Amino acid sequence: MFRKNSGIFLLINIIILSLLISSCGSKELSLEEIEAAKKGEENALLAKTVSRPGGQPYAIGEVGGTWINSVTNDPKTFNLIVAQTDAEAMGIIGSLYDYLADYDPYTREWKPNLASFEISSNETEGTLKVIFTLKENIFWTSYNSDEKIPVTSEDVIFWYNEVEGDPDTQSSGYNGQFLTMEDGTSAHIDIEKIDERSFAFNFPRIIANPILTLNMYFGPKYQYAPAKEKGGVDGMKDLFTVDTDVTILPSIGEYYLIEYTPSVRLVYARNPHYWKKDDRGTSLPYRQTVITKIVPDQNTEFLLFKNGEKDSYSVRPEDMEDLLSVENPDYTVYNGGSALGSTMLSFNQNPANIEDKYYQWFSKKEFRQAMSRLLNRERIIKQVYRGLAEPALGFFATANPYYDETIKNQYTYDPEKAIELLASVGIKPNSDGKMTDKDGNLVEFDITVGADNTIRIDTANIFADECGKIGLTVNVKPLDFQKVVEMLLSTYDWQAVIIGFGGSNYWPTKGNNVWLSNGNLHFWNPLQSEPATEWEARVDYLYNEGSYTVDRVKAVEIWTEYQKIILEQLPVIYQVHPLAFIGIRNKWDNVFYDTLGGTDGNYLFLKEE
Repeated sequence: MFRKNSGIFLLINIIILSLLISSCGSKELSLEEIEAAKKGEENALLAKTVSRPGGQPYAIGEVGGTWINSVTNDPKTFNLIVAQTDAEAMGIIGSLYDYLADYDPYTREWKPNLASFEISSNETEGTLKVIFTLKENIFWTSYNSDEKIPVTSEDVIFWYNEVEGDPDTQSSGYNGQFLTMEDGTSAHIDIEKIDERSFAFNFPRIIANPILTLNMYFGPKYQYAPAKEKGGVDGMKDLFTVDTDVTILPSIGEYYLIEYTPSVRLVYARNPHYWKKDDRGTSLPYRQTVITKIVPDQNTEFLLFKNGEKDSYSVRPEDMEDLLSVENPDYTVYNGGSALGSTMLSFNQNPANIEDKYYQWFSKKEFRQAMSRLLNRERIIKQVYRGLAEPALGFFATANPYYDETIKNQYTYDPEKAIELLASVGIKPNSDGKMTDKDGNLVEFDITVGADNTIRIDTANIFADECGKIGLTVNVKPLDFQKVVEMLLSTYDWQAVIIGFGGSNYWPTKGNNVWLSNGNLHFWNPLQSEPATEWEARVDYLYNEGSYTVDRVKAVEIWTEYQKIILEQLPVIYQVHPLAFIGIRNKWDNVFYDTLGGTDGNYLFLKEE
């Protein structure tokens, strides 16, 4: 509220200043001069930020210190199976687990993590094998126990076959276990045990990026297998609910979760058995304790950081001036560059879960193209992001090896062309200026956004306002984020949504459960037994062909057509790439930050006083 009132006072001052200038006979500023002045203000803000990108060597640090951060929702689960379809829950328990392999975005190479790997292909038979070997001395441990249970190949095999490989778990990894063969049939990637530390994945077909396909988190077999034997998939999912004593949670990651006080905080303690070490042989992470406060919204997070009550903060555009105008602050705002991803606008095309009139509108590409024509990205950048963003017109991120700057969404802001597109599918204004379809239905729909995300709410309101100008009625409906997730994954009872998916944008095959028509996160019409449209069938085909194509020239042709189809059909409409900023207190060292690699918290340590 304070910042809103401050904005009003600023506007009043600008008006008064303009009147004073004009009364003195001064030259009236042109639009170009006003825009130049605004750009100058943006550049002045950026000049106060620090660029320190990753990919550089880390200094040797000392263990110690308490890091304080925050989240805006209580956890819904501590169960790894459930959390893998809930980004917020995964963010809370992710530091208890680790991946088989790691990817270096700076060298663009896979490297060993929990396991080393060896890839071999049989060109004659057209098959491929990947052998993983787990590191020695990796243990499942928990905070309240001295017991150390070795991590073995059985853990990975159980997770692959009985968790991700069981369709009843609705795991996002299920679809990735199957390959489409050249004759159109489906074949499974099988896993086999070699010994206690080694296991192999046998591919029935050579693919371009096998490590990406196989890389995964996994849980301990000794806990999940008995639960499944006793209670099936539900038995596994009933493990480690929010009522669980968190000190018993297993960890192979950097931390233990040692306290959960609902609506107050989560507390993590450094795992002394974590396998990763610095160049001196000291176990990582350096930070001894992490306290995650549970707060109601982003505004509270901002105030906590500004008041010195948390150590880091993802800075929103509206916070920049407040933070950067402080004299001699005890924090630095780091500029990570343009975000790789973007939030997206999408419309429900699931005929089983929306009224027929909505299906008739949303399933037509001309309607979606018209909505893209009404998405005023420049206005969103100016009003929501204070100029600190770029239009998101491509499909692949710039870090993707098949990114092509010439492949863009052609349906940019143009209300007149939006009206023409709507008319082509029978949507025209009535005598009152309200858009109606060919059956006389008023074209009105709800757009759902997470209630705790002010940027998405503001973006939705701008979109609704632009739609209103041509006679469309859009109702912005903020909901609890968990409710939004449920609508997308299980109830499917939504009309339009603004949402963002986490995850890396480095590879064209990332997100098979989103882009393939049978995926559980193909959220505009999920879990299709057969592609509902010709274009989705073609996308499925291209995705699979691109996955198997090692030849660079042929792969470029495939991924170019793939991008163009999605940017023509627009099942999702990307909005903007915001510039990413993070504020971190100056007492912490080893801070590197960019949107390519983020910040590696393992290496943060307290500076000497």
